[in-house]
Amino acid sequence: MTVYKAPLADLAFVLHDLLGVEEALGALPGWRDIDRPTIERILGTAALFAEDELFPLNRAGDREGCTFENGEVRTPTGFKAAFARFAAGGWCGLTAQEKWGGQALPQIVDTAVLEIWGSANLSFSDYGLVIPAAVETIDRHAEDALKERYLPAMVAGKWAATMCMTEPHCGTDLGLLKTRAEPQGDGGYRLTGTKCFISGGEHDLAPNIVHLVLARLPDAPAGVRGISLFLAPKFLPDAKGEPGARNQVRAIGIEHKMGYAASATCTMVFEGAQAWLVGPPHRGLNCLFTMVNAARLAVGMQGLSLAETAYQSAANYARERLQSRAPSGPRFPDRPADPLIVQPDVRRMLLSARAFIEAARALALWTALQLDIAARHPDAATRERASDLAAFLTPAIKAGFSDWGFAACDDAMQIWGGHGYIRANGMEQLVRDVRLARIQEGANAIQALDLFGRKMAQNGGRAFRSLVEEIENFLDGPSRAPGMAEFAVPLAASLARTVELVAWLGEQDDRNELAAAGVDAMRVFVLMLFAWTWARIVHACRGRADALAEGKRAVARHFFARLLPLQPGHAAAAMAGAASLMALADDQV
Repeated sequence: MTVYKAPLADLAFVLHDLLGVEEALGALPGWRDIDRPTIERILGTAALFAEDELFPLNRAGDREGCTFENGEVRTPTGFKAAFARFAAGGWCGLTAQEKWGGQALPQIVDTAVLEIWGSANLSFSDYGLVIPAAVETIDRHAEDALKERYLPAMVAGKWAATMCMTEPHCGTDLGLLKTRAEPQGDGGYRLTGTKCFISGGEHDLAPNIVHLVLARLPDAPAGVRGISLFLAPKFLPDAKGEPGARNQVRAIGIEHKMGYAASATCTMVFEGAQAWLVGPPHRGLNCLFTMVNAARLAVGMQGLSLAETAYQSAANYARERLQSRAPSGPRFPDRPADPLIVQPDVRRMLLSARAFIEAARALALWTALQLDIAARHPDAATRERASDLAAFLTPAIKAGFSDWGFAACDDAMQIWGGHGYIRANGMEQLVRDVRLARIQEGANAIQALDLFGRKMAQNGGRAFRSLVEEIENFLDGPSRAPGMAEFAVPLAASLARTVELVAWLGEQDDRNELAAAGVDAMRVFVLMLFAWTWARIVHACRGRADALAEGKRAVARHFFARLLPLQPGHAAAAMAGAASLMALADDQV
């Protein structure tokens, strides 16, 4: 059976030993009183709820799934009660402003909590993670009247939320969307159109659902520049702020998916639904990117979350399962066979999973800290730099974490052998669930185009230069400490290789070359990020001889010996050009 215990010790190491979160938050107005006991209390409470309530619902929810009947969705047994306790615990408003009933906590704390929810029960977490992103979008861009009417109920978890972008005929290419918004002359609009793949579009967890919808006004220009953002609730609030008359929006079906069975993925029809504009006309995509960026970070975190559960389950199984003998001879001659943990290839898979998980956790929390600095640091230049870095790393986290997370879950199932393929043991669910992360919120090839085709060139390449400076400052300073050379030297080579590739990509005039290189280039970039992160982790462990520090150094050596050497191959493939991909005629491929 799968197992999960929140990795509180490693989270504490990253937050306090590696990132110095108390000192970092102490420089940010409003967060100077957030100390270690406060953070540990929040994470400890989240861990208990995840382990005791959410994780036990995970496999049962996958087996039962959601049901759709007469336009209504019923979530699996236990989900509704758990969501009520989740909302009562204040988890929907962790980062929301206090004036709306939130706790106004830093993003770095919320990111750590988000990992715990995803590891325990990914489908359940899907219902909750959209709410904070929708709250932030409305808070940033909507008029005060809309904020006052909707935000308190959303922050309290009384009302849920969705992001309605995709339509049956268009996915990533939002310039093709057809949903119409007709002005009503009273400040309101009527929405008509169909949206698909809407997570939580309909369910029984909350009495109302607030839909954020992309649509076109009658005078909208073509393409993405003609898209506006609207708010359309399932039920229109009455004079007391309670759900009143039913709006003209409904689900017409749910998808039966490979994974995520307990998360209701709906097709939604808007039939003249009442709605209100959020942000300026024709600028909806800019407004919704507040939500999209949060969603992309969250999807990347799903790869990390499920990899953690898969790793724990596989490591536990490998220590207990007796199978064959160690290649070098019996390690436990008094037993009929040795445990799987003695097998080198089993250790390869487990250490590769750990190498990803622990680097990804540190990188995700460092990125979340940049978001906090961007939000509150008193110095404008510091805020700008942090904002650049966080936005720049978003596609890499989404693509890199989902790719590596899938590989970790796949390897973990392999360790279980045939028993991993059996549904009752729970391992195959992790593989099915994590697979969506490589598609959701923009397929990973799209993330590569976003990073190398758009964000590298933004502001004259300012964000990439800032990242390179961060790594070079580490190489010029901390990495020169005794014992760091074995990590610093390959990191420097990795950085040089990445800079060379980015320069080569910048010289390509043919967009086919960029698109052909994208996925391999992203893997080069992510491996460099992991190398930097592992070197920093090792540096944070200097002078320590405890089990945690020894484990970190061992896993770091595995990363530098066996995983970072993959980078030159990806760089060569990225720079091989598009010719071999485009040589065949379309009907010959």
